[in-house]
Amino acid sequence: MKSFKRALIVLLAVVLTVGLAACGGGGKKESDNIINVMLSTNVMSLDTNLATDGESFEIIADCIDGLTQMDADGAAVEAIAEGWDISTDGCVYTFHLRDAVWSNGTPVTANDFVFAWRRIAQGAGEYAYMLDEIGQIKGAAAIIHDGADPATLGVVALDDKTLEVTLEVPVSYFLSLMYFPTFYPINQEFYESLPEGEYGTSPETFLSNGAFMLSDYIPGTASLSVVKNPDYWDAGRVKLEGINYQVVGSSDNALTAYKSGTLDLAVVSGDQVASVKADKDLAEDLNVTGAGYMWYLTFSQTANNANGYLANANLRLAISNSIDRQSLVDNYVMDGSLATYTAVPPQFAASATTGEDFSGDQERFKDYIGYNPEKAAEYYEAAKKELGVEEFSFTMLYGSNEGDEVAKVAQAIKEQVEANLPGLTITLAPMTKAERLDKMQNDNYEIALTRWGPDYADPMTYLGMWITNNSNNYGFWSNAEYDAIIADCTTGKYVTDYDGRWAAMYDAEALVLQDAVIAPLYTKANANLIAKGVKGIEFHPMGLNRVYKNAVEE
Repeated sequence: MKSFKRALIVLLAVVLTVGLAACGGGGKKESDNIINVMLSTNVMSLDTNLATDGESFEIIADCIDGLTQMDADGAAVEAIAEGWDISTDGCVYTFHLRDAVWSNGTPVTANDFVFAWRRIAQGAGEYAYMLDEIGQIKGAAAIIHDGADPATLGVVALDDKTLEVTLEVPVSYFLSLMYFPTFYPINQEFYESLPEGEYGTSPETFLSNGAFMLSDYIPGTASLSVVKNPDYWDAGRVKLEGINYQVVGSSDNALTAYKSGTLDLAVVSGDQVASVKADKDLAEDLNVTGAGYMWYLTFSQTANNANGYLANANLRLAISNSIDRQSLVDNYVMDGSLATYTAVPPQFAASATTGEDFSGDQERFKDYIGYNPEKAAEYYEAAKKELGVEEFSFTMLYGSNEGDEVAKVAQAIKEQVEANLPGLTITLAPMTKAERLDKMQNDNYEIALTRWGPDYADPMTYLGMWITNNSNNYGFWSNAEYDAIIADCTTGKYVTDYDGRWAAMYDAEALVLQDAVIAPLYTKANANLIAKGVKGIEFHPMGLNRVYKNAVEE
């Protein structure tokens, strides 16, 4: 079986290479059922315990199925689990697994989930909070924070095809969490056969149970490929023979590649969007979708950085209110992105009882956030008095490989803030996304231009970040009132009170914004160019942004 699969991968890799040379973007091309797709940044890791970025999650989800998957509308439907039972109190889920195999021929079992989840809890990586703070899996908090025995995690293999998961409290969106890569399985025998740190670093060290298999990948390189998995349990549904991914950090380069046929799916922004709209043929290929990501500024509030000045709420409020967000999206991003004035972005979380977008009212917090130079000046004067300082100098990090519009946005923010707050100087520090994240995670920064995408369709995917000591709380902000509200929403009095929980989350969001824990900027849209004949790619604003299981090249 192994040698057959390796031969198949080699054969399909050759087909992929030929297909890359034969493509014709910006128009109908001869079908080879292989598409060439742009990534905005490098894949950081294919290990679900280490991956934290949308690019990595996309590749992992191409190749691995979890218990559930997303349908075209983003709802959770059956994947490796062909069904499930939920206890009357909503705290015990019993998943019934279908017959599925890994790409080495080994059956997928309930223990694959047990092993993977225990590993994430024990490793306490950046996304481990999904198990305890978000998923409320029994015992997860004690393992992650106190070093308890991973065997105490509330996930048990009753037999090879039956997985039982016990929660601390009911979680209304639990099934949606199951399609996120953090909750994907890993074959224990295969993982333990590899040297430490080797899992997911090459096609030979990565197993698939999903629609595609990894065929060409070297960490850190600008390209990778996946090929159709002939042993996928739903292989009949998958029409593509493969996907070639290419990292293209510049919108100008993306448009050039699309026009030349090197890319069948490209994402453009800024001036290139206007150029596309002015070209009748290209305009037909343009498809603007909500990307879900919110771009924002985060501030280190510790004494380790900027003399601790950014711990001053008035200073942060001054910076936030001196930024013209509408100008950013109109003049620099230019791809349909939305100026955003809430800590939870719009267009991804709707009330189950009213259907209203949680952040549909972008003026809800206008007392704290907006473009208001006069109010910014008042906050600035208050900060100078409180700190006894007349001038400030801060360094702002941004990713040099996260799209060329990011550099333009960073420059515009610098100019706006410096113009509205005389005596405050911002020095821009471009670096790779990986370097930026490392500095943020280790509190080695002052201000950073960053982003967060919703992992599931609930406001808690954002609000959960600012709990005291959360690994994604990059400002190291701590507020007892905020923590108490979030606790009420996740484990306390609002667990079974849906509308009460919704209202309480607005109270929590108000605390974030009145303290300017972050300065929200805009909610990203993607201006996608999709080659004629490429159909069925599913775009989602949360969880997994692009899904290819129903895609086809006609």
